[in-house]
Amino acid sequence: MSKQHYKWIQTSQPKASIPEKFFKSVKTTCGMDLFKGLALTFKEFFSKKVTIHYPLEILPLSPRYRAVHNLQRLLESGEERCIGCGLCEKICTSNCIRIITHKGEDGRKKIDSYTINLGRCIYCGLCAEVCPELAIVMGNRFENASEQRAHFGIKEDFLKNIDDAKNYSQIEFQGFGSPSIDADKKIKKTPLDY
Repeated sequence: MSKQHYKWIQTSQPKASIPEKFFKSVKTTCGMDLFKGLALTFKEFFSKKVTIHYPLEILPLSPRYRAVHNLQRLLESGEERCIGCGLCEKICTSNCIRIITHKGEDGRKKIDSYTINLGRCIYCGLCAEVCPELAIVMGNRFENASEQRAHFGIKEDFLKNIDDAKNYSQIEFQGFGSPSIDADKKIKKTPLDY
């Protein structure tokens, strides 16, 4: 910007006298803006508190909330539901599930290792949807912070205890990708059932 242009800008604006500047600043300071701001502050100060004190208080989760996985057991025998088919490993988009199996003496697959890298998992729930045995479901445990760079979860962390499964037999299939408790009542009869 040239000096001439700068001088023209300074001279084109009317100069305010000292009393005018004083009254303008008093009006801005003590005007309605100050009282509007104070009114809003007092209103929020005395309103209902919305802060949640997290470790002591936890908000209720949605029934379809997808968090850390659970591996289910059969209620009658207490055996693992997982048959080692590997569909959850194949469908996983983030490649965080690893299953290592071997053939047992009875000819069935036995699971040696079942790990889920929770650091990579995007909690999409595809593994729970594709499982033919309903062995893996999405649970509601969302606290999985770790100080380790490689945060792996092993099968023992995800597998439900048999005592817990028997105590909570009504909610055995909880989580995303599993049937509801009253699924039997919702099934329509086929002509062969009549």
